[in-house]
Amino acid sequence: MVVLLTLILLNLPSHTAARLKLAIGSLFLPLFGLANSSDQLANKAGDAITTRTELLKQNESLRRESQELRLQNMQAQETARENARLRQLVGWQQTKQWKMKLGKIVLRDPANWWRTVQIDLGSRDGVRADLPVLTPEGLIGRVSAVGLTRSTVVLIGDVNCKVAAQVVETSDKGVIGATDPWDNSLVALGFLSKNAKLTPGQTVMTSGLGGIFPGGIPIGKIADSRPVEYGLYTEARVKLSANLSSLDEVWVVFP
Repeated sequence: MVVLLTLILLNLPSHTAARLKLAIGSLFLPLFGLANSSDQLANKAGDAITTRTELLKQNESLRRESQELRLQNMQAQETARENARLRQLVGWQQTKQWKMKLGKIVLRDPANWWRTVQIDLGSRDGVRADLPVLTPEGLIGRVSAVGLTRSTVVLIGDVNCKVAAQVVETSDKGVIGATDPWDNSLVALGFLSKNAKLTPGQTVMTSGLGGIFPGGIPIGKIADSRPVEYGLYTEARVKLSANLSSLDEVWVVFP
């Protein structure tokens, strides 16, 4: 019977033989797919398996890191105690932790080159005027007007958003004013001392003066500087840390 079936298959027309081969192949296709999937799973499992030696090495590395972090934490606790004693001796008030709420940008004002935005936090959320607004990258502005469910934020670089700032490396203090008319990622830092020794790349942060913005919020980096007012002052351009053109979420800081 086998010989007879073989002779019949060999003498079939080509198109009939091709169809028969396709039918027979389709019967075994699920088995081939299952075998292929099994091979792939076996390969992935083999990749996921780590040797005992490698696991021991990773465990030892994690143990050392844990010990190092514990020692650093011990040192940090002692430093905190020393700072507390020094604050008590000199009468310094301890810096309070920021309380923050996350808000989403719901509207941009196209009439003034996006110098203001609206967020989905309002008076019902405890928001009030002049609260600082920032992102993890740095300061973006302050709350200028408050509604029940929305608030307007005036961005840094607007004429209505003056910021007391200082250059960290030199302790020179000044005021952040209007943005560069050609580049809204640059702002002007004015009223600096004529003897200020500024170089590109120096860090600019809020100084804490003025009562609106707490100290230590990053603003940006010095881009360049020049003497102004007949050499009485120095003015610098600051490259902002935060990208004002791509804001989606911001943090409102509560005192």
